[in-house]
Amino acid sequence: MTGIHLDDSVMTTRLDAVVNWARKNSLWPLPFGTACCAIEFMSMMASRYDFSRFGAEALRFSPRQSDMLLVLGTITNKQAPILRQVYSQMAEPKWVLAVGVCASSGGMYRTYSTLQGIDRVVPVDVYVPGCPPRPESMIYGAMKLQEKITQETLKGRREHIERFYASMARQEALQEARGLSNHQVVREMVLAAGENGDQRIW
Repeated sequence: MTGIHLDDSVMTTRLDAVVNWARKNSLWPLPFGTACCAIEFMSMMASRYDFSRFGAEALRFSPRQSDMLLVLGTITNKQAPILRQVYSQMAEPKWVLAVGVCASSGGMYRTYSTLQGIDRVVPVDVYVPGCPPRPESMIYGAMKLQEKITQETLKGRREHIERFYASMARQEALQEARGLSNHQVVREMVLAAGENGDQRIW
């Protein structure tokens, strides 16, 4: 009878490594398209670029069935609370790609009505530059996100999410106390953060 060697039967690893390997190869994208970047995203999801190679072809338009949010286009201050609500309803863990200069920094719209970067209201993991970025750039951004996922720890991801939900609690408390609308509350929080020397409200 052939002997069984332990080296051929056992593999050791870390829990974080196994979980992150599964997470990075099963991303379910949710497109939040508001401008021309969404057209480039449609091209990326088509057969020419074959985004399914990365295990992310399960496109969902429900935040409760998604874990990778792609913000594709300009976000106004009135849309900011909607974006925060969509992000809060997504499955855990979840990641965000800011696609294009408008989502990343407001782009050429340096106006009072445009949010100067979605990272002020929701956590962003990867920024994809361009106006609009080509499908190859979006694919590269998704690959960089996969690299980031492999380096995450379960504890670090939990702390990251808890900070955002704490800001949602502050938003609800401020809305009840002052009787403001959703976008007015988020705008007040953004302005208050700027006065304190911070760009983010979460």
